Amino acid sequence: MTRHQEQVDAVVQRGIQKILGRGLNDPRVRGLVTVTKVSVSPDSSEARVWCSVLPAKHAASALHGLRAAAGWIGRRLGDEVRMRRVPRLRFVLDESIKNEARVLGAIQDAVRREDQEAAPGNEEQTS
Repeated sequence: MTRHQEQVDAVVQRGIQKILGRGLNDPRVRGLVTVTKVSVSPDSSEARVWCSVLPAKHAASALHGLRAAAGWIGRRLGDEVRMRRVPRLRFVLDESIKNEARVLGAIQDAVRREDQEAAPGNEEQTS
């Protein structure tokens, strides 16, 4: 990926996050919606927008609401950023944060068990 493409991705990501920060009038978009990554096609015709939604129980409805509002968000993005062509937005749910939390939880559990086994007083006595 070129430096220019990275800059375009970052500008679009900041613009969308700013628009979402102002809020949408769609009751389906609830909770904390964060734009985690944006990938704009080389011809700037389309952008995939990965979003994380907390709490996770609102993720499906929020994604549905974001997809419905994609045209409106795209028009606001055109007002927000200076680009020759504003890409058509495709919203995707980002599961990576949930997966990271699950892995970190498993690591913490393993460390906790290891610490409990190594704690003084838990050693088996041999005669």
